[in-house]
Amino acid sequence: MAGFPPQSIRGVVGEVMGLLKGRGESVCVAETAAGGIISASILSTPGASKLYKGGATLYTLESRAAFAGWTEEMTTNYRGPTPDVVSFLAKNVRAKLGGTYCICESGTAGPTGGNTPNRTPGYVALAIATENGVFTKELDTGLGGDREGNMIAFAREALGFLREVIKGEAKL
Repeated sequence: MAGFPPQSIRGVVGEVMGLLKGRGESVCVAETAAGGIISASILSTPGASKLYKGGATLYTLESRAAFAGWTEEMTTNYRGPTPDVVSFLAKNVRAKLGGTYCICESGTAGPTGGNTPNRTPGYVALAIATENGVFTKELDTGLGGDREGNMIAFAREALGFLREVIKGEAKL
């Protein structure tokens, strides 16, 4: 596929995969609003089968319960994507799949959203779970209600955040 991964992701996914390979490490993915773009981008890289432990697109609360330890109480209290939500998902998926790192993102892709900052289209919470703890980050893509643009940006930002963690540039 000539157009995949998206041009804006190619460099960062290539760099991340090179870092993982060079270090003998692995990655797994728990993504929501990116809809599988993170995993597909990783898998588009030759040699991915040695580095990728698996992933889940946890778009619904039901899928989170089935695959990532989500509880009924969490569903009842859910108020949208937050650093706590992605931390929980990343830790649980990493524990199940055994990756050195687990990337997790959850955001509001749009075109519509809610009335809180984390429900505004373009908002994303990111987490990278490691054996030493979970790194988190929040940001706004600035793309407003551009659903496809936000999905790609969420994947790019998540992979870029993993690169920071691998290189020791992120703070717990």
